[in-house]
Amino acid sequence: MNIALKRIRILCAVIFVAGVAGIIVTSIVSNNNGGIITIGLTTSIAAVVLLTASTIATNKHIDAFDEVAAEQLEQQVSALIASGADEDALREAVRAAIDLGRSIS
Repeated sequence: MNIALKRIRILCAVIFVAGVAGIIVTSIVSNNNGGIITIGLTTSIAAVVLLTASTIATNKHIDAFDEVAAEQLEQQVSALIASGADEDALREAVRAAIDLGRSIS
């Protein structure tokens, strides 16, 4: 796990616990609505920061589809079919190779 993300998660957890305790203490001691709202907003900002950091850190990039490579592969498959290879077996072998390549990377 990313060290920065781990630190952000710990900091947000501390803010959550302190925020809940702060809301309870403020409502019991002074019943100050401004203080309670401020603590609640601070806690909610920490939640947004946590969601944003987790989303950015775990976002996987989608590989771009390479039109040229796909066209070359299709031409090779067509040439093999024209030379007498079984089309269904050949396309199944290509699918298996693609799945293997995806599982490795």
